[in-house]
Amino acid sequence: MFNTYTGRRRKRLRLSEGAPDGMVLRPSHRDGNMSRGVRWKELIMAEYGEWNRKGATLSDVTAKAEYGVSRDFIVKGIQTGKLEYRDGAIWGNPYLRVLRSQLERYIAEELGEDYLPRVKNQTELRRVKKEMSDLKKRLEGLQERKNELESSLGK
Repeated sequence: MFNTYTGRRRKRLRLSEGAPDGMVLRPSHRDGNMSRGVRWKELIMAEYGEWNRKGATLSDVTAKAEYGVSRDFIVKGIQTGKLEYRDGAIWGNPYLRVLRSQLERYIAEELGEDYLPRVKNQTELRRVKKEMSDLKKRLEGLQERKNELESSLGK
């Protein structure tokens, strides 16, 4: 489930149990993936191509901003096996990428069905208020420029 690092090669801890139809999955010798080119957990949880879809994944920081959940909450979900993750780093800062659909399901299970719509509405309301404030500032600036142009034409 979690990565273990040995030198320059990354190895993933793998289970040979829990494969569908009694199939035993073994790591291939070249790239560390399971035979048939699919990791065991993706067979169980993620849909095909879900990691590559636009907007289907989000980082732990984005999850905190959008859903109000902490990194510890996400790590707990990973440890219990409810969430899949991929780790990454930008400019040396590590982060976790999780699937949005799985995170929303996990939030609904842990925090209740009414939590998710309420937090989504609060986030959208915050975004709308910010956009309105930005538009008001821009409108004020445009009105000032209009008044300047009208006064310069009036002379």
